[in-house]
Amino acid sequence: MSRQSARSALARAISTVSSTTRTAAGVFAPGHLGELTQIVPFEMVDEALAETRAVERRLRELPSRVMVYLLLAAGLFAGLGYQQVWARLVSGLANPGVPPSSSALAQARRRVGVAPLKALFELLAGPPAGAPRWRGLLVCAMDGTTMSVPDSPANLTRYGHQSGSHGGSGYPLVRLLTVVVCGTRTLLTVTFGPFKTGETSYAPALFGCLRPGMVLLADRNFAVKNLITEIADTGADLLIRCKVGRALPRLATLADGSWTSVLGGVPIRVIDAHITVTLSGGTRRIVHYRVITSLLDHRRYPARDLVILYHQRWEIETSYLELKSTILGGRVLRARTPQGVDQEIYALLTAYQVLRLAMADATAAQPGLPDDRAGFSIALHTARDQIVHAAGILAGTTIDLLGRIGRALLADPLPQRRERISPRIVKRAISKHRAKGQVDRTNHRATTTIEVLAEPQLTAASSP
Repeated sequence: MSRQSARSALARAISTVSSTTRTAAGVFAPGHLGELTQIVPFEMVDEALAETRAVERRLRELPSRVMVYLLLAAGLFAGLGYQQVWARLVSGLANPGVPPSSSALAQARRRVGVAPLKALFELLAGPPAGAPRWRGLLVCAMDGTTMSVPDSPANLTRYGHQSGSHGGSGYPLVRLLTVVVCGTRTLLTVTFGPFKTGETSYAPALFGCLRPGMVLLADRNFAVKNLITEIADTGADLLIRCKVGRALPRLATLADGSWTSVLGGVPIRVIDAHITVTLSGGTRRIVHYRVITSLLDHRRYPARDLVILYHQRWEIETSYLELKSTILGGRVLRARTPQGVDQEIYALLTAYQVLRLAMADATAAQPGLPDDRAGFSIALHTARDQIVHAAGILAGTTIDLLGRIGRALLADPLPQRRERISPRIVKRAISKHRAKGQVDRTNHRATTTIEVLAEPQLTAASSP
C-alpha cells in the first residue's frame, strides 16, 4: 500500500467525535498518532496485524490496533510509562473513558507481540519520494550503536553484562545496526541482538535492502573481504574507509591520483588523501585517510569528490544521536523481557521513521531547502502536541500533506551548518576524577583542505 493511497483510504475509517476532533469510533478512538496518523493510517496498521495474524478474535476493550498506536506513541514519549502515554492519547477525546490498568496494558502488549511492529516498520522503511541523489546515486550509510535495557533476569540471560577490567558491570546492551539514507536520514533496514555479537557478524543481514543505483558508506570496521564481496553482489556500489597501512595490490595509477586494486575478488579504486584542518585558533592538523570504492570511473567520480562524499557517513551518527539523546534522553529502554525489548525497539524505530518522513514532506514542499535544515526537535515536540490534542488525524475532505508539523519546520529552519571541529573526548566520564585534566573542549570553526596523494605517504598522521 502506498502512503498516498493509505491516506486516501483513511477517510473510510473515520467518524466525528467532536466538532474539532476526528478519530476512530468507540474502543478504537485512542488508537492514533495525531497528525502522524496520516503517514501510518489505520489501514496500514490493520494490514500489518492481519499479515502477522495478530488481529483479536473478538472485540476487546484494548484492540490490537490501539495497542500498536500506543507502542508507537510510547516511542515518542520515551520518558513516560505506558499509562501516562495512554493518558496523552485520550486527552483530546470528548469521551476518554476509564483508563486501563497497568496490568491490562501489559497483557495487551504481550498479546500483540513483536511481529506486527516489525511488519509495520518494514512497510514504512525506505527513502521518501524524491530523496536527493548524488550523481544519480542514492547515498546510504551503515553503522552500529548500542542501547541499554533493564537488568532483569530475562534480559541478563539473553544480553549479559559487559566484561571489563572490573568484571561485568552496567546495563545489558543491545547492538543495533541500521542503513540510513543520507540527507533525509530515513531508515532502510535494521537488525539487532546481543552486544557480544560483533558488527561485522550482523552486517550481512542488512544487505537485502541494497540495490543498483545506491552507494553505501561505512567506516573501516566494515572493510572486510567477505563483506565487500557481498555488497558488490547486490549491485550497489560502496565507499568504505580502510586502514592506511593495509596491503593492497597497486594495479594502475589513474589521472586523479587514485589507483586500482582488488579486494575480495571485487575491482576497487583506492584513494589516499591528506586532510588538513585549520582551526580558528590557528592550529593545524593533518590526517591521512584511505577510502576504497567500487566506483571505478575516475572521470565521473573524481577522487577528491569521493573523499568529500565520505563525510556524509556522519549522518548516521546524527541519526543515532536523535534516537538515543533527543528521543530517549539517554534513558534505558522500558522492557524487562527480550520479547518486550524487540517490540519496543521496532516501535521506536517506526516512530522515528514516521517522523523523518513527515520532515521529508516538509522540506520537499520548499524547493532549495536542504533536508538537514529541518529541526528534529521541532518535529518531535510538534508531533507530541498533536498527539495530546488528537489533532490532525484527518484534516478534512482535503488532506493537508504539509500539516502543522511541516509548517513548524518551515517557519524555523535550522541555520546553515558551519564547518566546526570538536575534540573526540569523553564529555561525561563515569568517574569525575577521570574527567580532570587540561583538555581543550572548545568547538572551533575550521577550514578543511584535501590533497589526493598519487603515492601513499604512510608516515602521515591518521585520525582515530
